[in-house]
Amino acid sequence: MGTLDGKVALVSGAGRGIGREIAIKLASQGAAVVVNDLDDEPAATTVADVVAAGGRAVPCAGSVTDEGFAERFVQTAVDSFGGLDIIVNNAGYTWDTVIQKTTDAQWDALIDVHLTAPFRILRAAQPVISAAVKAARAAGEPVPCRKVVNISSISGLGGNAGQVGYAAAKAGVTGLTKTIAKEWGRYNVTANTVAFGLITTRLTNAPAGEGTISVQGREVPVGVSAQLLDAMTAQVPLGRPGTPAEAAGAVYLLCLPESDYVSGQTLVCGGGYVL
Repeated sequence: MGTLDGKVALVSGAGRGIGREIAIKLASQGAAVVVNDLDDEPAATTVADVVAAGGRAVPCAGSVTDEGFAERFVQTAVDSFGGLDIIVNNAGYTWDTVIQKTTDAQWDALIDVHLTAPFRILRAAQPVISAAVKAARAAGEPVPCRKVVNISSISGLGGNAGQVGYAAAKAGVTGLTKTIAKEWGRYNVTANTVAFGLITTRLTNAPAGEGTISVQGREVPVGVSAQLLDAMTAQVPLGRPGTPAEAAGAVYLLCLPESDYVSGQTLVCGGGYVL
């Protein structure tokens, strides 16, 4: 018996890194998972790994910023597994520059992926959740606690030089989460945010100026200089970056039944780093 048996979860950005570990963790505890990634192959790989381990998962590839994606994502959960219980808005990337070098296109891209996309996914999920709650109440059945976990960053809590768009978008995630906690409490839904600190992913592993990721035909520079990485690590009381699996563990905590009375909160997963 898993702690999430019978639950159905959406996880965006789950083909790689932290999102992949979130999907695998939830599935290992019994949840059926809809795995999203920008590209078909990473999503399919995560699904295959979940299924090989005895779990249930289906892919839903595509950009979370595309028109109509949110509705397709939610409908995949309903069509494949019959409902929706957990939403993890994880998809995103960094595109760092100081404000005077930040273009409108760069700003818009970061706001779209980190803030507008979660908003659209939650908006698309509302009718499904509302209908399920009404049906349960009409049948005299208990309403299960559903979970929303939105992913933020310590940059969104305290700002970070060179990350004006990313920090602004992640700060917005806090307001979105707190509003959903208040609006959806009547559905017995909790909404919380996990703010990650320094986590080892492909976005931080590459040397500054040497790495890129491809986002819808655009090559976005990623990476952190060795000097900056050392300085960031020195600020972490545990003395090291976190792993994607450890980051996934923080999300899992907020999906557990033991957290059913925790809502509207931000959990910092940063190895003890305090702003």
